[in-house]
Amino acid sequence: MPTPLLSSPVPALRHDWPPSLQLLLGEAAGDIWTTVLDATGGRLRGLRATSTALQSDGAAVVQYAAEVGWADGHTTREVLAAATGARIPPGAAVLEGEADGEVVRVGLWRWPLDPALPGLAWASSSADVAGRLAELGLPGGRPRLRLRAYRPGRRAVVEATTTAGRLFLKVVAPSAVTRLAERHAALAGAVPVPPVLAATPDGVLVLPGLRGTPMRTLLARDGAGLPDPAHLDALLDALPPAVAGLPGGRRAPGDALARAGGHARVLAAAVAPLRPRLEALTAVLAAVDPGEHEQVPVHGDFYESQLLVDAGAVIGLLDVDTAGRGARIDDWATLLAHLVLLERVLPRPGTVVRYRRDVEAALLRRWPAGQLRPRVAAVLLGLATGPFRVQQVEWPSRTDERLDLAEAWAT
Repeated sequence: MPTPLLSSPVPALRHDWPPSLQLLLGEAAGDIWTTVLDATGGRLRGLRATSTALQSDGAAVVQYAAEVGWADGHTTREVLAAATGARIPPGAAVLEGEADGEVVRVGLWRWPLDPALPGLAWASSSADVAGRLAELGLPGGRPRLRLRAYRPGRRAVVEATTTAGRLFLKVVAPSAVTRLAERHAALAGAVPVPPVLAATPDGVLVLPGLRGTPMRTLLARDGAGLPDPAHLDALLDALPPAVAGLPGGRRAPGDALARAGGHARVLAAAVAPLRPRLEALTAVLAAVDPGEHEQVPVHGDFYESQLLVDAGAVIGLLDVDTAGRGARIDDWATLLAHLVLLERVLPRPGTVVRYRRDVEAALLRRWPAGQLRPRVAAVLLGLATGPFRVQQVEWPSRTDERLDLAEAWAT
């Protein structure tokens, strides 16, 4: 008998999903993990999907929370991951399953043995982190660890609290660690990015914790200490020219218009009834005259959670993985779209409503609404994939609400 998912997808939508989702989010997922765990002496007692990343080509990665019973009688909670198609990393255990009459290859792994992130194995162990930090000449003793982010096969962030202070271990693919360290070095001194204290060949960057309050926290309060748009503009102007010339960066970072079609295909695969609206929206966005915009250094993912603030000044700029060469209007459209969404998310949105209006007014003095609003809509279209990705309760209705916002801003 198949092991049931603890939290099942919406049955009415399942028949419309691509085979990868039917397999990884259906009852067959329990069968696959039962086969794997049986070989290690474990018995799968429950499985719940906690995040889902779907690509426009149908490749998917699903993360699960699992309960596993062992022969000695104890039960553990495990983090498991399964990937299909191009998302299967080399080194994953590969099985085959069937969905909708199609054979699907599935790559599988257990936390923290992510085959794409070899450094995660030691970065998630307090004893191992203590040893590595000592080898790297960073004091602090045995740290207390807290996982801050994990995207299977892509990246992870582990916070390490040591006697010498907080550190963040950013785990990426080994092939990406040098490029990321170069971005931090290029930005250092010009904008307040954390310096790289150490980088290891297996893909771990050690970064110091920075002072400051996350801007999102201030937006959820009374807004005291928020930076004004002119300060944010000066921060972006301070991005050094060298960043725009670094190799290996994302093409046109932050350009949501260029990625709107891909986001729409993902949403159509996840929520098939939305397909007509998505086709209409992408047609509107494709017809937009983007205007001529100078190519300058950009952050590429500029929004409130990336900014640490103190007394109206940004004193910390985070997640510079996408920094590169692009259009400044795209950085601003990303921030504005996140503020628009926060108006719907925060329980007391008064502060963010006022701040969003101030930012929007400042931007409309700089660019025409016909260029700014479609870009905001394209970012909102990308954000509409969020409820499905994190398997939020009632995610179909949440997705519909975000699509409403994107449609409103596209006009």
